[in-house]
Amino acid sequence: MARPTARVLTLLELLQSGGLRTVTELADRLGVDERTVRRYAGHLIDLDVPVESVRGRYGGYRLGPGYRLPPLMLSDDEALAVLLGLVAGRRTGLLTAAGTASETAAAKIRRVLPERLGRRLDAVLGSLAFTAPAGEPASGSADEPSVPETAVLLAIADAVSHHRPVSIRYTDAGGRRSERTLHPYGLVAHAGRWYVTGADPAIGEDRTFRLDRIAGARTLPGSFHPPAGPGPAERVLTGLATAPYRHEVTLRVQGSAEQLRTRLPAGIAIVTDPPSEHDPESPPVSGAGSSSVSGAGQDVVRWSRVELRAERLDWLPAVLASMDLPFLIERPDELRDLVVAFADRLARSARRSPPAGEGDDGGEEGVRR
Repeated sequence: MARPTARVLTLLELLQSGGLRTVTELADRLGVDERTVRRYAGHLIDLDVPVESVRGRYGGYRLGPGYRLPPLMLSDDEALAVLLGLVAGRRTGLLTAAGTASETAAAKIRRVLPERLGRRLDAVLGSLAFTAPAGEPASGSADEPSVPETAVLLAIADAVSHHRPVSIRYTDAGGRRSERTLHPYGLVAHAGRWYVTGADPAIGEDRTFRLDRIAGARTLPGSFHPPAGPGPAERVLTGLATAPYRHEVTLRVQGSAEQLRTRLPAGIAIVTDPPSEHDPESPPVSGAGSSSVSGAGQDVVRWSRVELRAERLDWLPAVLASMDLPFLIERPDELRDLVVAFADRLARSARRSPPAGEGDDGGEEGVRR
């Protein structure tokens, strides 16, 4: 039988979920009579918790705004959400100037967590990586942010921490369902989505999966040794950039990888920096608009190689124009036609004049403006 103190805290949790709760409903949830519910509500009021009583046929109790924060009752999912939110806020620089507030808030929650949940949360935080640099907000996805199941997240995080294989039930973008075994290397947050990257022993290749498409995860016996090399975040970005799409695009752009990353981030394209010496495969470029590096009596033009895959090409001409750097298209030919058409539209717009009578502010003074 539950102790009265536990029932009082349960009443507080019910009221914190929001809305008006009838006495009858609260009595059923607590397993007590209505008179006892009123006594428990009185206990909360004695503790300065702002419980409001609503009279009438449909009356009951609700939690009103108080002059101080009352004790909070958090479920496992809620505790996980709060701690991850604090971590993400610090990482992306979205918290207030009082940076220590997030650390003390997280410490308070960690102190009161049950040991079992604390270990699982430590596994999540220890296996999580971000693709955006610290202090830089992550770019959002075109779709709604995806939310993985808490049980899936905790199970995979535990498998990452202990280097255990895991069985997952996965649904791909085409709706095809499958059950796979994965040796998970790490969890990665990228563009509003959660990913897990690891080795698929059935095919002997690294794979990247979206967590919101995993319906269930189960730890398997055995263990594995994570390979040396790129970290989980870099593996996810490479996997996204090389995913199979309708079009494979190869470009040469005059500039460094750092310049190109502002328009073509790692999750979209693979950019290979030009070699330090003259690249015999670099296209010849001449003219005042070409930047070069002098060496051995000749100018060495630096061209980076860009490889990307896309389902559609119509967005690329505008991106290439926005870089304001010389480029050439190796493939596909369809992209050349789109770039030419885009340039023609820009040229026509630049030559277009306003209709007669518009933009006339009064003779020469209007023209000078």
